[in-house]
Amino acid sequence: MTSVIEANESSAPFNLLNTRVWANGRHLVRCVRVIQETWDVKTFCFNAEQSIMFFFKPGQFVTLELEIDGEQVMRSYTISSSPSVPYSFSITVKRVPGGRVSNWLHDNLKEHDELAVHGPVGQFNCIDNTAEKVLLLSGGVGITPLMSMARWFFDTNADVDMTFVHSARTPNDIIFQRELEHMCSRVSNFSLSVICERMEIGQAWNGYRGYLDKSKMEMVAPDYLSRRIFCCGPTPYMRAIKKLLIESGFNMDYYHEESFGATPDDVAHDALEQAEIAVKEAEEIKDGDMFTVDFTSSGMSIQVPPGETIHAAASRLGLNIPKACGVGICGTCKVLKKSGNVDIQHNGGITEEDLADGYILSCCSVPTSNLTIEG
Repeated sequence: MTSVIEANESSAPFNLLNTRVWANGRHLVRCVRVIQETWDVKTFCFNAEQSIMFFFKPGQFVTLELEIDGEQVMRSYTISSSPSVPYSFSITVKRVPGGRVSNWLHDNLKEHDELAVHGPVGQFNCIDNTAEKVLLLSGGVGITPLMSMARWFFDTNADVDMTFVHSARTPNDIIFQRELEHMCSRVSNFSLSVICERMEIGQAWNGYRGYLDKSKMEMVAPDYLSRRIFCCGPTPYMRAIKKLLIESGFNMDYYHEESFGATPDDVAHDALEQAEIAVKEAEEIKDGDMFTVDFTSSGMSIQVPPGETIHAAASRLGLNIPKACGVGICGTCKVLKKSGNVDIQHNGGITEEDLADGYILSCCSVPTSNLTIEG
């Protein structure tokens, strides 16, 4: 005979969870919390008006769409939270002297403010690059993608042997220090080492001092040659790490790094000069050497000389295709190619699935035939 409990359970309705899952694209989000991590670093936490499960691959990033002084500005930031906390996500931003976007975020973004984000994207992640033993190397605010990975491994009780080595300027600049120490104290497969470059007057520090060199590497991660390494930090830091590993005979197929930020002024200036030169050269090129790009939404067309990107061509028409990194990393400038062929030289900002569906990144795609672009 069926019991009353079994009968009730069998007849109970099954309610589907009415929740959307985050997918690469443009999304409106709201800032729900601002956390002061260190004296010059803040974490900004976001969620959506309607419940969205913000699943992403730990290590990926988003691009913020902001309006600063009446101008639209795009800037990419790594997600520092873990998808194991799925109904929100966070970015962690360091105030940079003269940094237009980072300073604006620190001074202006507050709880309840809304903004648009694009993403998530990025090939630097621990889902596509699995390993039983990992070495997480970070310098300064480069800790953010590695913190996302560490939180993911910790929260999911992953059977992954983690060695986390973080380099900071001073003890006051150690980001996420208490949380890292907490994780290290709770599980046996988490080893933590922090290296401080120097100490200010009155500071006490009993840990490693100076820079991460070969001798310190052998102390904090004696088996580093057998681990998959994820590295993020300032360019000089990552350059030194790569030099150390290559000289040690490390198999660089197991080395992954992430680094991006605002386009330097000199690079932007050079790009402008190159665009002006391209326009002048285009006037001297025969029509037979040029390709036509049609933008369907606007109904506009333009002749494109050899070597000019689709984004540059659209800019000459006055069409605004959002762009952040300009080098094919962030994926912000993705557009749909309806017909024609391009030479695309991206840096991980677009998936093979998107390419197969006809999407391209306009900032790093050069026409090799006449094109039709949805835009």
